[in-house]
Amino acid sequence: MPSPPIVTLPARNLLAEEASPYLKQHSDNPVHWRGWSPAALAEAKELGRPILLSIGYAACHWCHVMAHESFENDAVAAVMNRLYVNIKVDREERPDIDQIYMAALHAMGEQGGWPLTMFLTPDGKPFWGGTYFPREARYGRPGFIQVLEAVDKAWREKRQSLAESADGLTAHVEQRLAGATGKAVLDRDALADLAGRIDGMIDRELGGLKGAPKFPNAPFMHALWLSWLRDGQAEHRDAVQLSLEKMLAGGIYDHVGGGLSRYSTDAEWLVPHFEKMLYDNAQLIHLCNWAHAATGNDLFRVRIEETVSWLLREMLVEGGAFAASLDADSDGEEGLFYTWNREEVEAALGDDASTFLRYFELAAPHGWEGKPIIRQTETQQSQGIADYAQLTPLKAKLLAVREQRIRPGRDGKALTDWNGLMIAALAEAGRSLGRREWIDAAAKAFAHIVGASQDGRLPHSMLGAKRLFPALSSDYAAMTNAAIALFEATGDLTYSDRARQFIGELDRWHLDDDKTGYWLTASDSGDVPIRIRGDVDEAIPSATSQIVEALVRLSSLTGDLDLWEKAWMIAEHAMGRASQQAYGQAGIVNACALALEPLKLVIIDRPDTASLVPVANRNPDPRRVDIVVPIGTEANQPLLPGGVLPPTDKAGAWFCSGQVCLPVVTDAGELEKLLRRS
Repeated sequence: MPSPPIVTLPARNLLAEEASPYLKQHSDNPVHWRGWSPAALAEAKELGRPILLSIGYAACHWCHVMAHESFENDAVAAVMNRLYVNIKVDREERPDIDQIYMAALHAMGEQGGWPLTMFLTPDGKPFWGGTYFPREARYGRPGFIQVLEAVDKAWREKRQSLAESADGLTAHVEQRLAGATGKAVLDRDALADLAGRIDGMIDRELGGLKGAPKFPNAPFMHALWLSWLRDGQAEHRDAVQLSLEKMLAGGIYDHVGGGLSRYSTDAEWLVPHFEKMLYDNAQLIHLCNWAHAATGNDLFRVRIEETVSWLLREMLVEGGAFAASLDADSDGEEGLFYTWNREEVEAALGDDASTFLRYFELAAPHGWEGKPIIRQTETQQSQGIADYAQLTPLKAKLLAVREQRIRPGRDGKALTDWNGLMIAALAEAGRSLGRREWIDAAAKAFAHIVGASQDGRLPHSMLGAKRLFPALSSDYAAMTNAAIALFEATGDLTYSDRARQFIGELDRWHLDDDKTGYWLTASDSGDVPIRIRGDVDEAIPSATSQIVEALVRLSSLTGDLDLWEKAWMIAEHAMGRASQQAYGQAGIVNACALALEPLKLVIIDRPDTASLVPVANRNPDPRRVDIVVPIGTEANQPLLPGGVLPPTDKAGAWFCSGQVCLPVVTDAGELEKLLRRS
């Protein structure tokens, strides 16, 4: 029987048909790029060529630099096309692929980052790599053509030894990202130990972690906040508040339009990399909401309002979901859209410019080549909140002028897990601050994503009419948590039903054979070299930590003891694996702290003249699930631990920790004392 003909892909760039805006940005390159697919992997095997894998994302500054220097260059492209099968990956579309090869780079002793540039055997196993390479040798790095030719020479002359080292490296990555190490006993010490270690890294003067660059580090801030809520560690609360205050005064925060940039390059939160990511701002809204509830400081409320305004103005996509990111660059210059010199401020504001400049500084630090960056001193920040009504029209004028500038690029794909994070943040903040329109926006985004499902399965990414299936475990976890937040905000049982459905799909496609954990990729994802767990935090909590949180919250909400036992077992095994990690375990530790002491608040109240519900709304607690039922409800009554049905004939609140409930509270003042940490 004759062997089937070898089918090779066309010798040209194939990215024009991809859904990812990042991949489309490279569709005009002379490089014969392929997307990650079984066909591209098969081509490498058929040709016996190594794979050059380039991973980045649309808002990545150095990705753009390398693209401009090398991938748009005919001479570089000719070498790439002659020697390699070239595959381009959007790390936001395929975080599973990104995590595998980033772990391989770390195992080689390299620091990592994006663009990620990896060289793989024809069967997809990594044997060498790096991050950004300049076209010509500089910054102490070899030129990219040198690299391409040296790797090819090594592949031709030392293929056997490189293949063996690739096998060993792949086995190491699989053990680290896909291994099973048995379960750990869940105890309170894990959170206390982690929070203590984080506290030792806090910059007491400038907030955040000591040194530069400075990232928001939301999973670390979450651990400190939980430590304060549970153990009364006031210095941990203060570290979070200080960090928020400092970053919200710095150039990392957009004082004209709202929203937080990815990170600052310095220790003072002044000079950001100007890209704005959906997930950073979702986590900012959560943290500011908790800080506002704890302190009453209007700074946090105002910054939430500004950030949500930015979100609804600049990040909405068709159907009501939210775009992934905004680029750092416009017109080829980083930060150009966001920076102002004094003359531009004066031209926009006229006689009011001096008023504006009493509340803000135009800072141009040493080494910064762009226009000045707007920031505030501590005094200007507090005064600016006190006099906010006076500043609002001035900011509006600057925003109107800025809108006429060349805008940064927007990555308009809607990622399901990132949207889930933002939906939950909007629903919670909408409850706390009495902003029904935010809850409505969250509900619309949720409905749009659910509406894109096929056969009950969520997509991972959407762009226009294009859908990327299958979803990842993080998508189901984030959307479960979003559904529960919307249920808390609306009382609509459709959301709790959806949460159950999501966990059903998660079990069907992602549960491991031992039923003690989940894989990041679905069982029918045929193009991954390794199925990994998703245990390691990045800028957001890990997939595993979001799953534990979702299972704990849903079991609290429903009173389902089988679901509770499953949540506990998944948490124990997650903690067993996390205890072996060198970094990135804060999300799992935080989620396991939630599993140890889940809080549940059941409120029976009058819908029209509620006295207890507003108390719960203005005292958010990340450990707590709230269930609100109108007086007189007979159907769908919530269960207290032990299967007890609370009476619904009069107002009352039942506050439960684990399986133990306090006596019913009927007075709003008493409930306030109960929910607030003194």
